[in-house]
Amino acid sequence: MSEAEVVVVGAGLAGSEAAWQIAQRGVPVRLYEMRPTRSTPAHRTPDFAELVCSNSLKSLELSTPHGLLKEEMTSLGSKILECALRHRVPAGGALAVDRDAFARAVTSDLTSHPLIAIVREEMVEIPEKGIVVLAVGPLVSERLQDSIARFTGEAYLHFYDAIAPVIDADSIDRDAAFAASRYEKGGGADYINCPMTEREYEEFVAALLAGEKAP
Repeated sequence: MSEAEVVVVGAGLAGSEAAWQIAQRGVPVRLYEMRPTRSTPAHRTPDFAELVCSNSLKSLELSTPHGLLKEEMTSLGSKILECALRHRVPAGGALAVDRDAFARAVTSDLTSHPLIAIVREEMVEIPEKGIVVLAVGPLVSERLQDSIARFTGEAYLHFYDAIAPVIDADSIDRDAAFAASRYEKGGGADYINCPMTEREYEEFVAALLAGEKAP
């Protein structure tokens, strides 16, 4: 590891963007990603920036904080947004992507960058020297989590999110579901709506809560 390099740990959305921005400014980057050597309970592929929850990156409208942030990122040459717009799918006023094509594009562009060296192995300790960007997210491996805890003096860094289950398209009853816009934005049929009775909804939530969990 050269002291002139910046080490980025984790090739999710934040780590991929950080590696790209640093390299675009002429600084060599060594990007560590433990997958596929070691996977997580949520990831399915070895690709960078894999979306394990919703495929929506939220609003594009400049009147919203999400839309304004995207405009600022675009003006700064965001690789994540470039790939997202390249593989956008209809979602009304939101930016939603083909999750597989999006992740493959981010992986391809970072892998082909001459100043980004990809290291497919688990980082188990925070490097003591040089500049290090930790972008490991809530699915960090146990050994690196322990290293972060020792460094920060905190046993846990907390992460909260809403439930956003990924539904297999083949499991949807198209005779019961209907296509419609969201908030009357977009082409009018951007979303598949799955109506439920109160009992069906309660059973659906109960099945989600009873599912396998990753601490």
